[in-house]
Amino acid sequence: MRLLPLVSLMTSILVLELSLADEPGFVSLFDGKSLKGWIPVGKVGEGYVAKNDLLICPNRGGGNLYTVREYSDFIFRFEFRLEEGSNNGIGIRVPLVNGSAAAYKGLEIQILDNNSPRYKNKIRPAQHHGSIYNVVPARRGFLKSVGEWNDQEITARGRQIKVRLNGVVIVDFDLDSITDKKVLEKHPGLARKSGRIGFLGHGTRVEFRNIRIKEIS
Repeated sequence: MRLLPLVSLMTSILVLELSLADEPGFVSLFDGKSLKGWIPVGKVGEGYVAKNDLLICPNRGGGNLYTVREYSDFIFRFEFRLEEGSNNGIGIRVPLVNGSAAAYKGLEIQILDNNSPRYKNKIRPAQHHGSIYNVVPARRGFLKSVGEWNDQEITARGRQIKVRLNGVVIVDFDLDSITDKKVLEKHPGLARKSGRIGFLGHGTRVEFRNIRIKEIS
């Protein structure tokens, strides 16, 4: 009876190793069973939960969860699964800040079920999934249905930010092209060259898995 959990764990490790072998230079950021390597800030409810190889932001839970390390230029890959009305975000080049400040002190790539009635036709273009929150709108129409797994990749190379969703580039933007003083004043994080990667929860359930990163130059 005790062999089953061990076999399951060994299988998960083998799958992860094979996956990373196909992606030279990538390093896993999540061990599937703990929050080792991550720092919770402004924990809400039970915070983030590691369970069955998933990193879960529960309903009425979450807060911000940051990498211990800081990163400058990188390719960040992960999979995510939404429920109806899910709302989260990926912080990049962010300092250790609480709540929504992450979207302004760093950059936030929106994670959102923007087809939900609670958001549809009620949000601005730069609030849809994949957008650089409140700054750069993403192309729409490439999210899978609620309950299905999506693949996402975020590349930060100098001032160029690229977001790829399910194989389609939905953002490819040079931050230096932003010259509006009001935007730059409201988003000082646009000038940051490095910082932490974070999951930015908003009290709705989102599941993440296969979280990995490759530093680039």
